[in-house]
Amino acid sequence: NMNFLPGIWWSLPLILVWATPPVTSSWWYMGAVGSSRVMCDNVPGLVSRQRQLCRRHPEAMLSIGRGVAAWTAECQHQFRRHRWDCNALERGQRLLGRVLLRSSRESAFVHAISSAGVVFAITRACSQGELKSCSCDPKKKGSAKDSKGHFDWGGCSDNIDYGIKFARAFVDAKERKGKDARALMNLHNNRAGRKAVKRFLKQECKCHGVSGSCTLRTCWLAMADFRKTGDYLWKKYNGAIQVVMNQDGTGFTVANKKFKKPTKNDLVYFESSPDYCIRDRDVGSLGTAGRVCNQSSRGMDSCEVMCCGRGYDTARVSRMTKCECKFHWCCAVRCQDCLEVVDIHTCKAPKSPAWMS
Repeated sequence: NMNFLPGIWWSLPLILVWATPPVTSSWWYMGAVGSSRVMCDNVPGLVSRQRQLCRRHPEAMLSIGRGVAAWTAECQHQFRRHRWDCNALERGQRLLGRVLLRSSRESAFVHAISSAGVVFAITRACSQGELKSCSCDPKKKGSAKDSKGHFDWGGCSDNIDYGIKFARAFVDAKERKGKDARALMNLHNNRAGRKAVKRFLKQECKCHGVSGSCTLRTCWLAMADFRKTGDYLWKKYNGAIQVVMNQDGTGFTVANKKFKKPTKNDLVYFESSPDYCIRDRDVGSLGTAGRVCNQSSRGMDSCEVMCCGRGYDTARVSRMTKCECKFHWCCAVRCQDCLEVVDIHTCKAPKSPAWMS
């Protein structure tokens, strides 16, 4: 659901989340088709370079809206078992912007996954013929060879290079270049996100010949499902490297000499994350009071970790589930509805007067 996107203030990674209207917004479509200048001039928060791109490619903004939906959902999926769950809303509060004001691991991940989402959405739009400025990859023509032999390029190869180029121009335009430490961090993580999408570009082929003998092959390059990019960046989040600016202000050095120097694929951050245990609007924390925890887990979603040692409440609830499913030839699976009684565990709230107020 993207209806919340226009009103959210996420200033650092992009203006995308709060400035991009819903994909289904009719006024956005009419503005893109009718007067791109009026539309783009009325989107708050765009810097000059972004307004230029918006005017030149108004139809691309609709694709970017889809990218916002994709990366927001992916971020929430990856953090679903953690104290900070990438949830942007809480009674209309604009809390995620506070998270991004910090130079933390979470901010690094959001910059990377949001940049990746723009690459994915623009590249997909190119392949589907939705953008005037691009189409299938023009370089994938003629014959080529791989480990299985010769093949002909055909079909529609995803134009990932265009997607990366557009995303770099639009997303990175927000950052002040030079000796601004935070801008360097954001630019680094933006680039890591873009590279992650290209990492999972895969070759797909179709066989031709008598009875599908594969004497002839037609191949094309296609992006993998966005989940692969999300899983990869999640690993990079867990292995993110804390850095400090070097003396001349042009790059990073590791904060702890025991760790390796970050590569272009790694995520980097400057400051440690808060524990997100209690509600704190200054750092964008909703706290974990009321969050569902897993009593049998030993991971981040365990009741001990999720509830920060405060304990948890247990409620017994009844719910309908599908059971005794059987396969019937051919070709259906039929199930019965069963009533299941389960225990739901939720984290207790802190007892401090400050939190209660």
